[in-house]
Amino acid sequence: MDDMTDDRDMPAPGDMAEPLRRALGERYLTYALSTITDRALPDARDGLKPVHRRILYTMRNLRLEPTGPFRKCAKITGEVMGNYHPHGDQAIYDALARLAQDFNMRYPLVDGQGNFGNIDGDNPAAARYTEARATAAAMALMEGLNEDAVDFRPNYDGSESEPVVLPAAFPNLLANGSSGIAVGMATNIPPHNIDELVAACLHLIKAPNAREETLMEIIPGPDFPTGGVIVESREAIAEAYRTGRGSMRVRAKWEVEELGRGQWQIVVTEIPFQVQKSKLIEKIAELVTARKVPILGDVRDESAEDVRLILEPKSRSVDPQVLMETLFRQSDLESRFSLNMNVLIDGRTPKVCSLKEVLRAFLDHRREVLLRRSRHRLGKIDARLEVLEGYIIAFLNLDRVIEIIRTEDEPKPVMMAEFGLSDVQAEAILNMRLRSLRKLEEMELRRERDALTAERADIVALLDDEGMQWDRIADQLRDVRKQFGKQAPGGARRTLFADAPAVEDVPLEAMIEREPITVVCSQMGWVRAMKGHIALDSDLKFKDGDGPRFIFHAETTDRILLFGSNGRFYTIAGSNLPGGRGMGEPVRLMVDLPNEAEIVSLMIHRPGAKVIVASSAGDGFVVPEDEVVAQTRAGKQVLNVKDGVRAIACKRVAGDHVASVGQNRKMLVFPLAELPEMTRGKGVRLQKVPFGAAPLDASASGLSDVTTFTLADGLSWKDPAGRTRTETDLADWIGKRAGAGRMAPRGFPRDNRFNG
Repeated sequence: MDDMTDDRDMPAPGDMAEPLRRALGERYLTYALSTITDRALPDARDGLKPVHRRILYTMRNLRLEPTGPFRKCAKITGEVMGNYHPHGDQAIYDALARLAQDFNMRYPLVDGQGNFGNIDGDNPAAARYTEARATAAAMALMEGLNEDAVDFRPNYDGSESEPVVLPAAFPNLLANGSSGIAVGMATNIPPHNIDELVAACLHLIKAPNAREETLMEIIPGPDFPTGGVIVESREAIAEAYRTGRGSMRVRAKWEVEELGRGQWQIVVTEIPFQVQKSKLIEKIAELVTARKVPILGDVRDESAEDVRLILEPKSRSVDPQVLMETLFRQSDLESRFSLNMNVLIDGRTPKVCSLKEVLRAFLDHRREVLLRRSRHRLGKIDARLEVLEGYIIAFLNLDRVIEIIRTEDEPKPVMMAEFGLSDVQAEAILNMRLRSLRKLEEMELRRERDALTAERADIVALLDDEGMQWDRIADQLRDVRKQFGKQAPGGARRTLFADAPAVEDVPLEAMIEREPITVVCSQMGWVRAMKGHIALDSDLKFKDGDGPRFIFHAETTDRILLFGSNGRFYTIAGSNLPGGRGMGEPVRLMVDLPNEAEIVSLMIHRPGAKVIVASSAGDGFVVPEDEVVAQTRAGKQVLNVKDGVRAIACKRVAGDHVASVGQNRKMLVFPLAELPEMTRGKGVRLQKVPFGAAPLDASASGLSDVTTFTLADGLSWKDPAGRTRTETDLADWIGKRAGAGRMAPRGFPRDNRFNG
């Protein structure tokens, strides 16, 4: 039995045993390298990934030239997938469609006919509906493929051959940019202007050791197809180009359009690169709805083929610069483009390159292409000259040649022996047409031989002289500049440069139109803002079973502080309060006040002021108002309360003494200086009151209210008849903090509250 078990554990013949760690590591490394070199990173020489290169090569084979007819994208996609790229047809079509999108490609390589998507983020139509052909830029990338300019390799099944890299007449990597995510690395290269790129290449040819700063003077930064304004500092851009990594801020281009009678609107004509216009408008609309930019009234899209976004201010008094700076911070009207020039520098090795290194890789590639094309042409010339020499010998001995052909059974070896011809020359003579035996043809042959001889001499001189090679490359680049440079249609720079204006952070209050309001909050917590300052004793309507609780005058620029019985402060913008036409809205919809917590106080925030807070356990302290302002709906915990304890008072500090009263109607007065100033905590004992003991009457347990006052002016409260009563002789109640106090004066309110 044991023997059988051992046999089953032994590997079968042909199987290979290896540790799982090594097996997984080697296979994952193979996958990672494949992703890096064959999918995600572009080649520094032609700026293309394999799928893009195969798409262009297939279109060339289908003769889809710029002046030729269009073909269905489904046909192109099928050819690419069947011959060179055995991946999903949708992935191939997406790559093809992107090459045709003028809002993604600075110099589109595909001329599309039909719906290829738009700047709003809509997807292209299906491949069966759209048609395409190559552009002049794409043909410039493939110029010289028939002249042995680059290496070819077998396709995935060995039935076809494909170029390893394209000859690339211009630096496409920088001209159109690239992006991709591989395994453990990524690339993100912005588009640039060809005119500037060619100028930089010409400078590098003259001065191979040129400094990065000099190249920056020629190429100041990216040139996005969607335009926009780069507001990054020159130093930051230079550092990004020097290291190959960095980022730069791109803003929308805008202008103020006058509407007459003092009215105006902002028109956005260009948006940042790779920002979807529809999502941008949705985001701005959300800002308007949420009143996060109160000085913005409305946004609408009037775009046709161009971009035209309209931003309407809330009022004519708004500063356009302040409005736009606010939107730049809170929306994609300003975006940050992260530059990461991680490329395959020689087609195999990924490397983060500087601007100079990328241009140098392109120029070295162009020199290799020039040498290969020159050697290919030299071979063609030598072959043609050999044939021409044979033709000329035949013309000089035409009668004898004709005689040999007519009389000899095997004329070829006889001719080769008699005239010293090569096999190629003899074969060419035998295949010559009778009509070519004219005298004029001999003159043409001699003229062609002389021209080819002179061309051959030039090529030999070119191959022997590196200076001549770089001059020839410079001439080719100048031709590219004429075809695609700033003088060509669409060749002028689109992205501008500017310094971001030094606009200080504008507080929310400064963006709100200042208007008087009356804040009304009911006993059940329904809050509203009546327009204007109405009389505080006005007869207002409330829901059945509800009544008034807080009412005070404020302005839309004010921040309203709400103090809950859970000891938390909440902040509500006056401009965000619902209008006063109805009953308002529950305040719990605006802030996260728990259902079991009650509203203790509602007041206007006064910067620099202080408030006193107290709990039912008799503890409290003074806190600066600036420390209680909350930035979120969740509020800010200030007074710590345990189970069974609740916050019962929040009063603005005014005076030099504190008065507190318990549920047992005992009152204590002590100097305000005895109370500490804190930002958060339980506080210190204000007054010793019965609290928490089971036998006690709940109505007589705990602290009831607290207030501050000036001792010289006396302590005031309203009696049951509504008259204000002031007690100036408080000697009987003055004591030390944490004392028990004495029974309140006669006429003190029965609810044990100071009503102050």
